[in-house]
Amino acid sequence: MTRTCADIRREFIEFFEQRGHTFVPSSPLLPADDPTLLFTNAGMNQFKSIFLGTETRSYGRAANSQKCIRAGGKHNDLEDVGHDTYHHTFFEMLGNWSFGDYFKAEAIQWAWELLTDVWHLPKDRLYATVFGGDAADGLSPDDEAQRCWREVTDIDPSHIQRCDRKDNFWEMGETGPCGPCTEIHMDLTPDGSGGKLVNAGHGSVIEVWNLVFIQYDRQADGKLAPLPARHVDTGMGLERAGMVLAGKRSNYATDLFVPIIERIETFTAHRYGASAAGAGTDRFDVTGEGDPGDVACRVVADHARALTFAIADGVIPGNEGRGYVLRRILRRAARYGRQHLGIDRPFLAELVGVVVELMGDVFGELRQRREYIVETIQSEEESFGRTLDRGIDLFQRQAEKLRSAGTKQLPGEVAFDLYATYGFPVDLTQLMAEERGLTVDLAGYEASMQRHREQSSAAGAFAAVEIPDLPATDDRWKYGTDPLDARVLGWVAGNAYRTEGVLPAGDEAAVVLDRTNFYAETGGQVGDTGVLEGSDGQFDVQDTVWAGSCVLHVGRVRSGRLAAGQTVTARVGPQRLDTMRNHTATHLLNWALRRVCGEHVNQAGSVVAPDRLRFDFSHNQALAPEQLALVERLVNDRILADVPVTAHVLPLAEAKRIQGVRAVFGEKYPDPVRVLAVGTADPLAEADASCSAEFCGGTHLDRTGRIGLLKIVSEESVAKGVRRITAVTGRGAVEYVRQLDEIVRSASAALRVPAAEVGDRIVALQKEVKQLRRGQQPSPVGEAVEVTASLDTPAGTVVVARSPDGQASALRQWCDQQRQRGAAAAFIGGPTADGKVTLIAMVTQELSATGKLQAGEWVKAVAPIVAGRGGGKPTMAQAGGKQPEQLPEALAAAARLAGEMLA
Repeated sequence: MTRTCADIRREFIEFFEQRGHTFVPSSPLLPADDPTLLFTNAGMNQFKSIFLGTETRSYGRAANSQKCIRAGGKHNDLEDVGHDTYHHTFFEMLGNWSFGDYFKAEAIQWAWELLTDVWHLPKDRLYATVFGGDAADGLSPDDEAQRCWREVTDIDPSHIQRCDRKDNFWEMGETGPCGPCTEIHMDLTPDGSGGKLVNAGHGSVIEVWNLVFIQYDRQADGKLAPLPARHVDTGMGLERAGMVLAGKRSNYATDLFVPIIERIETFTAHRYGASAAGAGTDRFDVTGEGDPGDVACRVVADHARALTFAIADGVIPGNEGRGYVLRRILRRAARYGRQHLGIDRPFLAELVGVVVELMGDVFGELRQRREYIVETIQSEEESFGRTLDRGIDLFQRQAEKLRSAGTKQLPGEVAFDLYATYGFPVDLTQLMAEERGLTVDLAGYEASMQRHREQSSAAGAFAAVEIPDLPATDDRWKYGTDPLDARVLGWVAGNAYRTEGVLPAGDEAAVVLDRTNFYAETGGQVGDTGVLEGSDGQFDVQDTVWAGSCVLHVGRVRSGRLAAGQTVTARVGPQRLDTMRNHTATHLLNWALRRVCGEHVNQAGSVVAPDRLRFDFSHNQALAPEQLALVERLVNDRILADVPVTAHVLPLAEAKRIQGVRAVFGEKYPDPVRVLAVGTADPLAEADASCSAEFCGGTHLDRTGRIGLLKIVSEESVAKGVRRITAVTGRGAVEYVRQLDEIVRSASAALRVPAAEVGDRIVALQKEVKQLRRGQQPSPVGEAVEVTASLDTPAGTVVVARSPDGQASALRQWCDQQRQRGAAAAFIGGPTADGKVTLIAMVTQELSATGKLQAGEWVKAVAPIVAGRGGGKPTMAQAGGKQPEQLPEALAAAARLAGEMLA
């Protein structure tokens, strides 16, 4: 039986479901509530809180296939990718878990059963390793696991080996749940002699499955603390399982990679494996570094998968954190393609479709965000491609100089120049140097980087000073605005906390209260302003900020004095309501952007202030005017619907399961967490697309109707792949619209056209100015216009004409010119290219106001003559007809009708 990797994934999950395990879908690649990780790097990440005992679930056993990236942090396989055939930046981790339920015996027994009884791997080719103990951590050898292997399986006892902490003690990161593990290895040597190569990093003996026994929590000080319960956490890479079950020696010979490599081959003359495969063998099943072109194909195929999945989950290539890791992956792939495969154009985006076809049925987010993924990769690679060739050329020239001089170390300043000027991460420069037998002066590179930082930093930049002994503030009243009596504990002045003496009038300080209803700046929402009123003095609060767990009320004494122990009434300023309007509107804006632009939109920052809101979000291109208009309309529709806004404090694990709940990637959320729901009173209920739910600790309205109105002020780029919308609401939106109306009215009066026609008139004037600058007489209709009638009436001149060019925009422009030259009304018609006819009528606002001649009625009365119909506003109207041969009669009728009405 030939198993596909899809078969293996399905069979694994079904095997454990039959043994009481609950299938749990893969979590995203971004561990939103775990700042210790750049990416999800193991299946157990989403269960970390269960292992720590801070969360419980309705099930004690679980199984899934988890998306993982290991390219940064404690687990980093990036540099190995391509140089062997079994390491990857992105991979799928098949896993089963026990949360305080079964332990070592069952885990070992079931693993052996699946591998040998279901998948029929040869038992004499399988080896097991167990933890041999570690004196530094005070840990004994794992005799229990070794005994279980002997008792619950029929493995050859000589195939059980003890290994050290490096290989058989698993840790998720620098801190967190961990424990000893037992690994299962597959011997792929031709003669089955691979026992001595177990854990030797040799491609002939591959680790297939790791069974981790979670018993400890690694503390920040490096010590191990026993967990409340013992757990099982296993992980088996789908790519490696696919390889061994297909009888291959390389992961790249499986159906997860072959289609991608075949697509790469359409970009290059290189044929993967052609130089290494023997007659009658699978050319994709080559091992070792081999041909540089083969290495490049593996790098590109692997990195295309990592890029596709990471971007689908909201990571944007950038200059720091996980964004920088993703940028390194993309640039590494682009460089390999350019240098070793001869691909001289952006190509990575063309691999997205293959990855989506291979994986989109299981991971639906790939299909949903395919277009966004392609756009992101294309834009990033095009940007890097503009400097890639020049950077490679600089490196090669420097390398040649070193060779001629007989030295083998690239200067640090050259490595920094490659980074600063050409975007080459230093590890990419190291890789290029290694290929030529060179090293990089990393100390010199760091020195150049430090000089750059010092030169770039602004003089006099604020340096935060930690203030000791500040007391914690009880801020449970911050969501309300009712006055609150509080006691002054002291104040901060001159970077010191003071509790003695008095704070006189005019002094500036940061007052500390025992409790407060002021909201301190956090989560993008600015701090409150207001006043502290006491019997002996008043203090104007100009800002509210956090200092550890203490709330500082920053401002100055307006009158009297303040002293420790004094009781004051804390009154939040009226600006709070405007801030609440903007914060609730920000949630609606986030929701509307996803509706219009797609689910790839993620919050990348925000500012919520009384006078405006600013929202940064992930998106590759500027929003079209119609998109912005739709976003604005969707938000205002929800405002007019006056739907409820409710806050719910829920256990973090429960909150994460709310359908469509949003969280800012990288934010650390408390447990329990506050969930802000808009459009539904119960976020745990089945929500529809008109509802929004986000983790949020800010202040909000109770209903959307209180926002009043939202008006988008601007939309712009702030970084590659990140856009920014600035908007106003409530009183700010009303004032903004009033100012716009004033501007339009002024323009309307200056241009002598109705407000609705200001835009058209400006366009016409711009065109005239351009023609005059070129020395041309403006002729918007293209050819000479034939005036068929010109009537002088008591109301003004009426001009009727025909044009051989029936384009509506040109006819409108001619009419507008006549009106600017003093005509009270103009009517023109002309045949169009498709054998039809267009009629345009314009009437001045003053004339239409008399009711004697209306453009809409005028054109409506004439249109039937050319077998057409139309209409419009009193000042401008248009009609279309099917009989251009009747145009002379129609124009005569237009002149006659105007004369009768204005006589």
